[in-house]
Amino acid sequence: MTPQKAPVRLDAVATADQAVVKTSRLTLRPVRRSDMGLIDHYAGDLRVSRMTTTIPHPLPPGATDAFVTRCMSDPDGEIVWVMDAVDIALGELVGLISLHPMDRNQAEIGYWVAPSVWGKGLGSEAVTGLMQANPLGNAQVFGKVFQDNPPSARVLTNAGFDYIGDAEAFSVARGAIVPQWTYIRQMT
Repeated sequence: MTPQKAPVRLDAVATADQAVVKTSRLTLRPVRRSDMGLIDHYAGDLRVSRMTTTIPHPLPPGATDAFVTRCMSDPDGEIVWVMDAVDIALGELVGLISLHPMDRNQAEIGYWVAPSVWGKGLGSEAVTGLMQANPLGNAQVFGKVFQDNPPSARVLTNAGFDYIGDAEAFSVARGAIVPQWTYIRQMT
């Protein structure tokens, strides 16, 4: 399936020059302190945390504050954007999406979407928009999803990622090693 070509606008912002990406329904913007309550609410939901490798369940006290502080102060680490859907009256935070820089001009994408907006195509729109903008100028981007999460796999394939194989990863929320599907998108 060919990814949809939604109009994407890339703007620079003062916060460490992190790009703001606009799609038809979303603004992908840097994390702010005011996002902590919604991040805590959604990331603390077992339906979200169990589909990630790093979010514990239950969230320990201070975890969200530490995450937001890291997002706002580590220019060389993972770059995190908020999926802001306030323009379509769905809320100022409906998920997070990130790029973790790797060697050889590659990155790994990660994302989660709030359960309240599952099935609305916002995950696919966010991933597609971020890939079209390619704010880090990557040559390749990798993505991994747990095999018991086919909707997340569809997000990647809808955004032009190709399946390249199986893997396993430890899920902190599950306390177990979980099978994954691995994907790649060629950016050049």
